[in-house]
Amino acid sequence: MSYFEDKNVNLEVLKKKAFNLRWAEVEDGIIPLTAADSDFPCSDKIKKAIIDYASDGYFSYTPKTGFEEFKISLSRYVKDLKGEDIPSKNVLPVDSAARAMYIIAKACLKPGDEMTVFDPCDFLFRESCLGAGATPVYYPAEIDERNKKMDLSKLEDYITDRTKMIGLCNPHNPYGVVYTKEELDFIMSLCEKHDLYIMNDEIWSDIVYPDSKFNSIYCLGNERCKRVLSVFGYSKSFGLAGLRIGCVYSTDDETFKKLIEASDVMSTAGGATSISQIAAIAAMDDARDWLNDFLVHLTKNRDFAVDYINENIPELHAYKPQATYLLYVDIKDLNCKADEFVDFLRKEVKLSVVPGGHNYFGDQSEGHIRICIATSTEILCEGLNRLKLGVEKFVTKKG
Repeated sequence: MSYFEDKNVNLEVLKKKAFNLRWAEVEDGIIPLTAADSDFPCSDKIKKAIIDYASDGYFSYTPKTGFEEFKISLSRYVKDLKGEDIPSKNVLPVDSAARAMYIIAKACLKPGDEMTVFDPCDFLFRESCLGAGATPVYYPAEIDERNKKMDLSKLEDYITDRTKMIGLCNPHNPYGVVYTKEELDFIMSLCEKHDLYIMNDEIWSDIVYPDSKFNSIYCLGNERCKRVLSVFGYSKSFGLAGLRIGCVYSTDDETFKKLIEASDVMSTAGGATSISQIAAIAAMDDARDWLNDFLVHLTKNRDFAVDYINENIPELHAYKPQATYLLYVDIKDLNCKADEFVDFLRKEVKLSVVPGGHNYFGDQSEGHIRICIATSTEILCEGLNRLKLGVEKFVTKKG
């Protein structure tokens, strides 16, 4: 039996537990294809690991820098799946990938510094930079849809004498593209020339479609990657968002010391819970079959959704992502702000999606919406039907 049959989506539970723009936060009858979170329950092997750990009733303090088993599992996992050679001693579990980004920013940036942030991109790059008191400088990252390449030709123009870091989202959210080795080499060469750190967010690196290939920046070799500080998490790949578990890692010992200091784990103010680390260990060691089945399901959903939008809703254009379970959809032909269209969909056809614009992805994402497809085929079909109806109503209203 597949983990990802329609019947395995439990709406009764989701309406109680799925927050952050999702089922528990919307009015009855609304379909939320919003936050990047799966509608399916996690692997039974993860559930069993949690139950087994909890069975004796002890929830004692963990080692300050996390369970050794977590570090070993992460090192093995990224080696197996991505070819990364990460020393287990330089892995730190923390309370979410988002926290890892803030830790990196705190470790490397100070007031007066600048960080190059791609626009569009996930808002956490901007917010982690601001959290460190530094200034984000936005690079307009345009994409050529035909060859799935991002235009990096003017990236150096946005580097100043105050720039200390570049944010790399690989795979990229919201475009859903993966970087080529040549693109990664270009970015690294700029960082070497200007002595910059790289905040390397790989939280989507497990969700790559079979017609694409993920290249980690570590393919350039560990010697060149001493300036790289990496983020990983388990919310996207394994459905563990509510457990608040992620990690930060580096190949360089001195850089890793900066991460430890910025994380506050030595004072016990920071760090990841014991139960969350146990869940992540089970995910990496025992739930890869679940992840593989998830990718099969997502590939079907992606192909169906992109074709449906591009063939049935002429006013919209959906990018076909190479990675992530998010569709980035161009709505510019509707001649409206994304917020206006998203509000209309929610009120008129009971569909909720994420608007482009400054708040989520940056100013360059205006004129787009983002749709999450990590749900059942049945719910996705109904959501797309509502999207089509919503566009028809919106066009008629604008008349």
